Amino acid sequence: MSLLPYSLARPFLFGLDPETAHELTMHSLARLQGTPLRLAYASGMVDDPVTLAGLTFPNRVGLAAGLDKNARCIDGLGAMGFGFVEVGTVTPKAQPGNPKPRMFRLVQANALINRLGFNNDGLDAFITNVKRSTFRSKGRILGLNIGKNATTPIESATSDYLICLEGVYPHADYVTVNISSPNTANLRALQSDAAIDGLLGAIADKREKLARQHGRRVPIFVKIAPDLDEAQVQVIAAALKKHGMDGVVATNTTINREAVKGMPHAEEAGGLSGAPVLEASNRVIAQLRAALGKRFPIIGVGGVMSADDAVSKIRAGADVVQIYTGLIYRGPALVKEAARAIKRLHLPSNAGA
Repeated sequence: MSLLPYSLARPFLFGLDPETAHELTMHSLARLQGTPLRLAYASGMVDDPVTLAGLTFPNRVGLAAGLDKNARCIDGLGAMGFGFVEVGTVTPKAQPGNPKPRMFRLVQANALINRLGFNNDGLDAFITNVKRSTFRSKGRILGLNIGKNATTPIESATSDYLICLEGVYPHADYVTVNISSPNTANLRALQSDAAIDGLLGAIADKREKLARQHGRRVPIFVKIAPDLDEAQVQVIAAALKKHGMDGVVATNTTINREAVKGMPHAEEAGGLSGAPVLEASNRVIAQLRAALGKRFPIIGVGGVMSADDAVSKIRAGADVVQIYTGLIYRGPALVKEAARAIKRLHLPSNAGA
């Protein structure tokens, strides 16, 4: 993620405000991708293909949404060895997100807290950036993550998701519906029984129209929170199956602070990511697998800081995994480490088989 080895670059980046470090890194990636200088961070990709939701993923390690909200660095991030990359969350209109400061490191816990609030440049700019990238043309899988504007009332949220779905549909290998960020007021209420039923029903109807229009059926995944009890997981699992969703991304960040109690910044509002989320995320993954059956696609994300953590996600029931905070703490080397460790499990190439 730098012209220096990450072990040398990290002290410099961690000496900066977290959001400043993030913006500097993304700006650098955007400038370097597609140039010979990308070799400073590029890595060969572990070949471990798996078919999931009708898509062939070159390997089982991907980048989680949130790192590249505006899809500026798809090719740069993809060069780190990811089999798939998910970008966003994008909203119909550009929005600044929540007031700064809004990102905090909890270094002793290998964690972050963010309350960014879907800050992004809006759907049109997002699509322009996606179209500029070459990642998909190289056989990699690109996921586009969609949400609602903060100013859109929760009872009107569906219209925002449908606008975004229509916009991203032609350019996505799969689309993720984000209903689990803790940083947009009332968003997680969309995970409740009646709300998720209505939202997914509308999305399913829209997808059928778009599939006819574009001549291809794009898989739709739904991203959920780790702060769910088993009964709530059962409700979500039933809704996913009822409305023909193609997969689930488990999980987003947590609002639980038990694992970081007493640490600096621990009481900051927002979503906690990194090592403290691993256990809760794996619990939800296991509950989803039990509720959804053997073949339903699950993308596992939350707390992957090592190869062993990635393997734990697979053992909990995930088919593939995603990394975000681990990339910030460990650097690009984590991608290949995780992909190699999963490959050693000798999993079937058809997920759920």
